[in-house]
Amino acid sequence: MKTNEIKEAALKYFTIHGYEGASLSLIAEEVSMKKQSIYAHFKGKDDLFLQVLRDAKQTELSSKRQYFSEIGSNNPEKDLYGFLQLVIELFQQSEQLKFWLRMSFFPPAHLAKAIEVEVIDIEEKLQAMLESKFQDWINAKLIVCDAAITPTFAFLGVVDSIMLELVYGNDDKRLKAKLAASWTVFWRGISHQSSIQKEVFIHEETN
Repeated sequence: MKTNEIKEAALKYFTIHGYEGASLSLIAEEVSMKKQSIYAHFKGKDDLFLQVLRDAKQTELSSKRQYFSEIGSNNPEKDLYGFLQLVIELFQQSEQLKFWLRMSFFPPAHLAKAIEVEVIDIEEKLQAMLESKFQDWINAKLIVCDAAITPTFAFLGVVDSIMLELVYGNDDKRLKAKLAASWTVFWRGISHQSSIQKEVFIHEETN
């Protein structure tokens, strides 16, 4: 239990102050123990930081896996837009996800390589989840695309754009406008409506 208490306190200080500003002394004080006692649970500050980071990573991954396990396969427009809203909600409501996102963008220099491994791992897992869903929608003729990897990468680009705004921006109006614009362009590119418009354009050009 004490290990979890230490990690909870560390999450709070790492999120607010970053790696450099979060001292083991303050973290120990938060859980009513001496700084030296932390070493009975963790090798040091780096070990504590990385364990907190990996816990946050697993929370994010579990949230997204749960989302994809609960959605059906007959409404990609609703499900994909809902995923973008989930990304925003997780950042705004979960301290773990806020910490994960900030540290993936602003890692401590000496831990950058270790954090990069974790970031790439979760990106690959998310890509696999999305690609599977896109393939289902292509097979069901609910979207228009030759290969699932194309809308997968395009959608991940939209996700990255939203995450960038969450980390760097503080304007909710701009975030909503960016989400609406990115989503509109993306969805038009894979929807049947886009395919119909393209056929009309080609027909008009050839007559």
